Amino acid sequence: MEPINVSLKKWMKKNQSFQETYQKMKQEILQDPEIKTVIETHEAIDDLAIDRQLMTLYEYYSQNRDCDNCPDHGCIDNVLPGYKPILNVEGDTFHLTYEKCKYTRIEEEQKRRQAKIKSLYMPKDILAARIESIDSQNADRHEAIKALLKYVHQIDEGLPERGFYFHGPFGVGKTYFLGALANEFADRGIETMLIYMPEFVREIKSSFKDDSTSEKIETFKKVPVLMIDDIGAESLSSWFRDEVLGSILQYRMMERLPVFFSSNYNLTQLETHLAQTSRGDIEELKAGRIIERIKQVSTPILIHANNRRES
Repeated sequence: MEPINVSLKKWMKKNQSFQETYQKMKQEILQDPEIKTVIETHEAIDDLAIDRQLMTLYEYYSQNRDCDNCPDHGCIDNVLPGYKPILNVEGDTFHLTYEKCKYTRIEEEQKRRQAKIKSLYMPKDILAARIESIDSQNADRHEAIKALLKYVHQIDEGLPERGFYFHGPFGVGKTYFLGALANEFADRGIETMLIYMPEFVREIKSSFKDDSTSEKIETFKKVPVLMIDDIGAESLSSWFRDEVLGSILQYRMMERLPVFFSSNYNLTQLETHLAQTSRGDIEELKAGRIIERIKQVSTPILIHANNRRES
């Protein structure tokens, strides 16, 4: 057995080491500018109160409190990841609380906005489109941009009853206009469904397998803002044109819900295209009904510029 005097010397040495570490840590904590200011502005805080609550002060001291230090991931390494500490004082007692850091709030806002834009097979760059990023150097775009800005101003006063029918040559940015508008709606908490027409057709066809066709059509009918990209890109069956597209447009027309379109065709050309079914039949009357509904839920806007995909 180790002699008592040897054990006592070891204990005293260890204890002395602990005291040195403790005092060093205390001094370091008290030199922190924010903690120093808090102590100096509260007379009730004395050395006894500090010693009694040094671990609380250490927790505050050791956490990331400055959002400028963490632009990439927020306060992810803190006790509560994504939250920064707030030091409050009541009498001689410290109270530590946590609040969301700037980047946590930004991330949550981005997720909230993204949840407002539901897309069916749309590119990521379109979903990130913004009006301020639209190329305004081309004079041929000016009228379309003016219409876009005027419409955005109207959104603040309430959801307009009609959308836009963007038409023009291939590659002039019609889809980007839709994406930019979708983000303006998302900024205002308005849910938008953005769908690519050819994939929309395939989505409805595939829904036959699980008998979800009616459910999906109801979703497109009732979403606050519906955007259909590249209408006219492929031939439609009579059933899809009349029972799916026609049904959706009829409902939205009656409920005064806006629809936005993009197309390489103007409305006259689209009517001719829709009259030709996938079986080769010509049904001008039924195609005319679809066009009349499109006119009721949207306003034609020509976008004419150089093909951006060739530049």
